[in-house]
Order: sequence, then structure tokens, then C-alpha cells
Amino acid sequence: MSRRAIVLASWLVTLWAGSGAALAGNAGFDLADFDPTVRPQDDFYRYVNGGWLARTAIPEDLARWSNHLALGERAREEVRAILEEPATAPGAATPDAVKLRTFYSAFMDEARVEALRATPVAAAFRRIDRLRTAADVAAEFARLDRAGVSSPLEFAVHPDNRDSAHYIFDTFQSGLGLPDRDYYLGHEERLVAVRTAYRAYAADLLRRAGVDRPDAAADAVVDLETTLASAQWPAVEDRDPVKTYNKRPVATLAGDGSRFDWVAFLKAAGVAGRVTSLTVSEPSYVRALGDLTHSVPVGTWRLYCKWRVLNNAAPYLSRDFVNAQFGFYGTTLRDVPANEPRWRRASQATEAALGEAIGRRYAERTFQAEARARAEAIIDNLLAEYRRSLESVTWLGPDTKAEALAKLAALRVKVGAPSRWRDYSALRIERGDLYGNIVRAHEFATDQGIARLGREVDREEWSTLPQTVNAFYDFERNELIMPAAYLQPPFFQPAADDAVNYGAIGAIIGHEISHAFDDRGAQFDGAGNLRNWWTEADLAEFRQRAAALTDQYSRYEVIPGYFVNGAQTVGENIADTLGLEIAAKAYRRSLAGNPAPEILGFSGEQRVYIGYAQAWRRKVRDGEAIRLIKIDPHAPNEFRVNGALVNQDGFVAAFAVKPSDRMYIAPERRVHLW
Repeated sequence: MSRRAIVLASWLVTLWAGSGAALAGNAGFDLADFDPTVRPQDDFYRYVNGGWLARTAIPEDLARWSNHLALGERAREEVRAILEEPATAPGAATPDAVKLRTFYSAFMDEARVEALRATPVAAAFRRIDRLRTAADVAAEFARLDRAGVSSPLEFAVHPDNRDSAHYIFDTFQSGLGLPDRDYYLGHEERLVAVRTAYRAYAADLLRRAGVDRPDAAADAVVDLETTLASAQWPAVEDRDPVKTYNKRPVATLAGDGSRFDWVAFLKAAGVAGRVTSLTVSEPSYVRALGDLTHSVPVGTWRLYCKWRVLNNAAPYLSRDFVNAQFGFYGTTLRDVPANEPRWRRASQATEAALGEAIGRRYAERTFQAEARARAEAIIDNLLAEYRRSLESVTWLGPDTKAEALAKLAALRVKVGAPSRWRDYSALRIERGDLYGNIVRAHEFATDQGIARLGREVDREEWSTLPQTVNAFYDFERNELIMPAAYLQPPFFQPAADDAVNYGAIGAIIGHEISHAFDDRGAQFDGAGNLRNWWTEADLAEFRQRAAALTDQYSRYEVIPGYFVNGAQTVGENIADTLGLEIAAKAYRRSLAGNPAPEILGFSGEQRVYIGYAQAWRRKVRDGEAIRLIKIDPHAPNEFRVNGALVNQDGFVAAFAVKPSDRMYIAPERRVHLW
């Protein structure tokens, strides 16, 4: 049995054993996971999770391990069972089932993949060799993006932030092989080492693909990526939806101070003549990119484009390419010792291509009506408490409060799975053509997006899959999505006392609702339009409270020398803090005035916070921790727990936290939104 299988089996045994004394009374948690040597008033995260942290090893093929990943692993096993069903199984002869089986089998056919080596990218290389002008280069960016290859300028079709009833063609910056611009520009020892290794990795892969003078080619590629990185905005600036909404009529793009060839780009994207306007996330970056398409030799751009194709294709080529890429992105960058098994990589790729075809069968097999009803009852209580809190808040003026209440009333909630499924009939999947299937799936998804242009936004469409262990709030649609896979233990335990459910799934749902009112969500109205509905005084007060959270989290040191980016994570920190507060209130509402039972020596209020803390237990390797600090809008889980708890009056009361305790913040310094 693999280490991951052992970890998962141990987790499942703990979770569903149910007969041991530790789980007596349907508490929903295991006292063996606690660390009794840690006081809850000093470090609640380790008090609840210290035992689990001490005995849990990160699987050797992962960068981190958590309750989320353990539940995701269970979902992955269920997806695997769907993909490996025999052709004679009931329902296995449908067109979608055949495509799933064909796609998955192409990935699992190692003998054919080994025989092809780098042949699958040869056609793209020949196309790139024909690039001659700046216009050719701009067109290639669009072709790469259509094929799922990261390029310096990418595009997407989504609801217009200023007109949420209609779709817009949006363009944004990308095209880097390292996780963030800081990896190219930062001076920390770890980042410098990663840059050096990345250059060597690029040379290695280019050499394996037969590119002439691979060392010089790698130097040229990495130098160009560094120039692109220096022109891109920091992640904190990209959080500003007003700053990144720059709508331009297509007819005026040529006179917008950019030498970028929009005509060639839009034609290759397949939207020439279909869009009269578009949005540009970073105008200064596009101007710099336009200059670079003219000043950088086309030969260098050809090398860059080949590198983008090759790096994207490496997971689907022969074993030496796979191992080389994992050696850099897995081991060097994230400290992961071993790659995932082939079936798991095949499952992920199949899901990326045909996710709703899998999701439909997954939901039919796993999602019960009882789970939906119980989750919707929790959501109803959360929304009621959210509404009550907004109505009673004293620092919001009447006009802003009315807008906030209207937005909450307009919130759409989607639970479980879609009512209508994607049609994959136009997607061609061929036996034995792994990389071709990957590219065609990306192009199919791109074409589906482009087909939305000119239409009204489809409010029934889902932006995630039922088998996803996550939840989402969509600013542009003002909707909350809670997939079926998330409504399972330890986040949602139908047999457990409700306190833990409110602390876990309740706080998660409350978190997502709170995104409607975080530093970004608060800039969108109930219809999903980017519109300022705040008075000047109310907005100033809101920003002051958000700034207090920014300062609080910026003081948390993750590993020596690396601190939480409080400005980058402020939206998630608002959602954590507010979501937990609302969940605790919703739990009290669910009691309907009745006393909560005491279980395993803990009151109902205490169990809410225990449920919250255990939901976010996680172990992470140092390299991955650094990567996440640079790119993740969430704080590390330890600080998601303790950082939110210190602002909760209910937590302070439930655990009698005193001024001498480490988890104490004076009442006047605790951050409350409403």
C-alpha cells in the first residue's frame, strides 16, 4: 500500500469508525487529534489539531496534506471508478461514457506515449517556425491560448463587470513559467536558487526536444520571461476590480499607445468581427508587450513559443519529459519527493477535458436529497443571521445598508450539481492521441466560451464541478456554489451534532457569502455589476476595518523570513472572520432557544470553534509554503484559524480567554464588519 493510501485509510478509519469512546455522542471530532499540552487560549489551531499534526505524514507525491485533500482523494477514487468501468457496465455505452473511457485510456497507454516521445509537439513547432513578423507573434499568442498553452496575453469570455447581463471578451497578462513575477525579480536566496534551476530545466527539456543550442535558447527564454514579469503588475494591484477593468472599443485599440497587433490577435482567437469592444486588465503591460513584439527578435519569440508549448505538453509526453518536469515543478519548487501515480494524473486530465460528463455520473452516485435539504437548512439560517447582522449594524448609513440588504436578498445559491449538463458532442476524442485530445479539449472549451458572445448571461450555468471539494462565490453573478463533494465529512456530518457542522461547513458557507462584502465583492452590486453603492463615509469606515485585518495578518510569520501578505489575503481574511462569526450566530439560531448538549466536556459554542479549527488542519512543505505565499490569496491555514478566532467575541467567551493569553485581543481592537 502506498503512503498516500495509508494516510487516506487512516483518515477514513478515524472519520467513520464512530464506535470509539473518542467519538461518543456524535461529537464530530476525535480527541486523539488534540494536543492537550497546548492551551486553547494560547494556540487554538494546535490545541485542536496537534495530535493529528504529530502523527500525519504528507504523502510523498504531494506538497501538502489536509482534510480538503483527503476528501478530494476520496472523490478522486470515485472518479477513477467511473473512468475504469468496463464497457459492458450499465450506462457505459453512452457517447459521453465512450469519450471518457477513450480519453482516459489514451493517457494510460504508456507504451504508445513512450514510442511517440516529443512527436506530439512537432506540428506546433513547425507552425512556430513560420513566424516572421510582430503580427505573426501576436497571432501565435492567441493560438497558444486556444490550445491551453500559457502565453503573454490570454483571453476569456465572462460576464461584463459593468453589464452583468451580457458577456465580454477579456484579455489579461500571463505567459510565465514560474509561479509569480517575484520568482523572477525577488532577491531571497530561495527564489534565486529556483530561478537558476528553472534555467537548467528549460535547457534540459529543449535539448530533449531537439532544439538547437538548448543552453543559449534557455537563456533567451528566461531573460524574455523576466522582462515580461517586470512589466506585469504585482498580485495586490490585480485584486483591484476597478483598476483592472479597462474597456476599449476595438476600433480605437491601435491608437491606445500600444504597438500590439490586435487585428492579428483577435483573428487568431476566432473573434474578429464578433467583438466591438473588449477589456484589458493591465494596459501598461499590453503597451510594453506590444513594444517587445517589435524590439525582441522574432527568433527569440519562436524559441519562447516553442518553450511554452513544450513545457505545457511535458506531462503528456514520454517518461523522461514527465520526470524532468516533475523534478523542477514538483521537487525543486515545491519539495515534493515523488510524482503522482499515472492513473491519478490521467483522471485529472480527463476531468479537465470532460468534467461535467464525469460530474453527472458522480452526482447520480453520491449526492443524496437528504444532504441537499440539510445543507439548505444551514444556508437558510446563515442568510437569516447575515440579514439580521446587516440590519443591526450601527456604522453603516441607511442608504448603504439598504443596498447591502438588497444584494444579500438577490444572492443565488446553487447546491450539489447543475440541473443542466454540458453537451460534449462536438468534442472529438481519438484513441491513442493523448496530446491531441488535450489540445482539442481546450479548443472546444474556448469555442464554447466564444459562442456566448452576443448572448445574455446564462444564470443556470455552473462554473465548477460537483466532484470539486471547494465552494465558490462569483462576484459577477452574485451567486454561491456548494458542490456535492464538499457536503461530506469532516465538513458536513449528518450524523454529528450540529455544532461541528456549523463550525465547519457553516463557516465555509458563511465565508463564501461574506465574499459578497469583502474588499472586492463590496464593489459589486446585487446584479453583479461593478458599481460603487457606498457612501464616502461608510466606505472609509469599511476600509479602515479591512486595513486592521491587513495589519494583523502581515505580522504572521509562516516560515523564517516569509510573512503572510496581509494586503494580498485581505479578502479571504475578511471572509474567514465574518463567515465564522455568522456561523456561530446561525448555530445559536438553530437551537431555537433550547440549550445545547454538552458532549465530551465541551459546550455547543466550544464545539462550533472546534469544528472550524479541525476543518482547516493542514501540513505543508516549505517550498510549497513559499509558493503559496507568493500566489495564494488565502493565508496559511494555521492563521486562517487563529487569525479569525482572535476577533470573535464568542470564542473569547466560550474559552474564557484572558488578557494574559496569547489568543487575546482587546475588544476595541477586534475586527467586526457586522
